[in-house]
Amino acid sequence: MKIPAQGLSQEALFEKMESYRENDVTWRDGRTWAYVYDAGPEVESVIKKAYMSFLSENALDPTVFPSLLRFENEVIAMAADHLNGDENVVGNFTSGGTESIILTVKTARDYYRKHKPEITQPEMILPVTAHAAFHKAAHYLDVKPVLVPINPEDYRADPEKMREAINENTILLVGSAISYAHGVVDPIEEIGKIALEHDLLFHVDACMGGFLLPYFRRLGGDVPPFGFEVPGVTSMSMDLHKYGFAAKGASVILHKNKDIRKHQIYACANWTGYTIINPTVQSTKSGGPLAGAWAVLNFIGDEGYMKLAKQMYDATQKIVEGIEAIDGLDLLVRPDMNLVAFTSDVADIFHVADEMNAKGWYVQPQLGYEDCPPNIHLSINPKSARWVDDLLADLKVSLEAAKQLKQSEIVESLKDMLGSVDTATIDDSMYTQMMAMAGIEGANLPDRMAEINQLLNTLPPDFKEKMLVNFLNDLFTPAS
Repeated sequence: MKIPAQGLSQEALFEKMESYRENDVTWRDGRTWAYVYDAGPEVESVIKKAYMSFLSENALDPTVFPSLLRFENEVIAMAADHLNGDENVVGNFTSGGTESIILTVKTARDYYRKHKPEITQPEMILPVTAHAAFHKAAHYLDVKPVLVPINPEDYRADPEKMREAINENTILLVGSAISYAHGVVDPIEEIGKIALEHDLLFHVDACMGGFLLPYFRRLGGDVPPFGFEVPGVTSMSMDLHKYGFAAKGASVILHKNKDIRKHQIYACANWTGYTIINPTVQSTKSGGPLAGAWAVLNFIGDEGYMKLAKQMYDATQKIVEGIEAIDGLDLLVRPDMNLVAFTSDVADIFHVADEMNAKGWYVQPQLGYEDCPPNIHLSINPKSARWVDDLLADLKVSLEAAKQLKQSEIVESLKDMLGSVDTATIDDSMYTQMMAMAGIEGANLPDRMAEINQLLNTLPPDFKEKMLVNFLNDLFTPAS
């Protein structure tokens, strides 16, 4: 494909762009229970106007566009207050939770390079429920992730297991508020005590829950302390593009003080151009996401967020009670927020997900891992509230249909084959062949995903990762 010899008219251009959406999820109807956080058309309109107003401003140099610096400092101040930070808490605006987490790990690594230079092979302790972005950060930054089991009864981090994993190379403890997979808050107070005892940095990943949990607490939810009010917490991340309803590309990383935060900042004067000084991973970046985040916080306001939280809180309680009332469905745990995970011991849960998707819902299947069985995950939005009764009715019907569907014979045969194969000897062609057997040809996915999810669920993590890398490597192929 070449750049067009002649440009398109605006009408033709946007008509073509709209045609590309034809297979996208139709999320505005409220029937999509993952990936999208929607507070309604009025909020969306305000965000887009603010975003576009500062789209072309460059946040690379805060001295050139002081408007962007003011937006950022005000957003950080609101975020710090929301998470019970004091006047010493500082932070920066980032493009998302992953960037915030990468900066967290970078800060810890460089902090201990200064304070404990004898640590040459740094490690961070992660409950197995910690977000995959920590593994990504570990991979990028050469910090070893030490995984520890969780409490299998409630899927929360086990502080004693974390304590046992500490050694002379440990630089960082991690807890979640909430963990994505199960929607629960880890025992942050107990982990904070351990961090203080061992003089370790302690990060609370509140990307998913930090914004909404304080509202759920005010609505009567049993939300334990998780913010800067907890002794031992030295940094936090919180996404604004989730339940703050900002446009995508909006998160914050917060540190207890500037002495810790300075290890986040990168500077380079060893080249012929302008001196680079970056508080975050990105250098050049649009002011749009920051302006959009500032705008939505000021437009919705605390009272507006409370109203939205009430809708989600009530919908969550109703869904939890409804799932508990369906014979054959089981909650993994009663969530602390509006993320609900459930499974079944009478039907393949991946078939239930397919049946629901066939009925016009989008629900997210999650693979099993260690003590956690495969399950369906729901992220509840304000627009979801009107669909709760319909969702529960269709879940009941979908469960009955799934009971008649069995495990794939292909998956069973592959499971037997893989039991005797050294995964280190499998080449790319074999991965491609296995995916083809499960119905994946290049970028084309089947309408029903149960067989593929059943296959992935049987594979060890390293095998899964290699297979998915091959799939994504084929998916992103330049158009011809």
